[in-house]
Amino acid sequence: MTMTLTMKTVIAGSCAAVALACAIGSCTSEDQDLMAYQGYGNDHYYGPDGAFDAEAAKAAYYEMMEHFGYPIPERLRGEDFWTLDFALGQFTEAGMAGIFWMNNQEHDYMGHEIYLLPGQMIPEHWHLATANGRAKVEGWHLRHGSVTLYSEGEPSPTAELDIPPLHRDIAVARSATVLKPGEYGMLAKPEEKHWMIAGPEGAIVSEYASFHDMDGLRFTHPDIKL
Repeated sequence: MTMTLTMKTVIAGSCAAVALACAIGSCTSEDQDLMAYQGYGNDHYYGPDGAFDAEAAKAAYYEMMEHFGYPIPERLRGEDFWTLDFALGQFTEAGMAGIFWMNNQEHDYMGHEIYLLPGQMIPEHWHLATANGRAKVEGWHLRHGSVTLYSEGEPSPTAELDIPPLHRDIAVARSATVLKPGEYGMLAKPEEKHWMIAGPEGAIVSEYASFHDMDGLRFTHPDIKL
């Protein structure tokens, strides 16, 4: 019998091993980061009318932050903290939360924190130059959990199995890089298509970038709205 190992099965297997270690009292603080935050089903994030419930989503992210021992300053509990489902109605598959700590057009730099629940993805997108600035370039530094970055280039052997059904037929970026806490990845060039997906324990990712202009943001999926 032949078994195909995908990114998901490898990460999930690591989480299972960590859970066993913690159960017998031999896990480290790094191990505890890999213990999966369970989260909720997709229906939890939508009201009876089908509208996205941003407050329910924020509450879940706060729970995940507490699970990781991530500090929650007052600003993060205020209006600067945002979340969205990309108008796709599948928040547990395609959704995110974030806060722009800074986004300085004059000096061309940005600091952004990204929060992803277990298995959640930021859909494929890219950034164009606008009247306000150059095409955004960026890199990501994983703080907690695990995340797989997808960029253009040689497709990873298991990409067809790893890409969620929502994106499987349209994703251009199929070259995978798995990040663990403390590791980082970056775009190879401006205007490169890219996306990311959290592991089964969720992810908190710091993004360092040039100025972010929403007018230059483009998505591969035709139904996405912000």
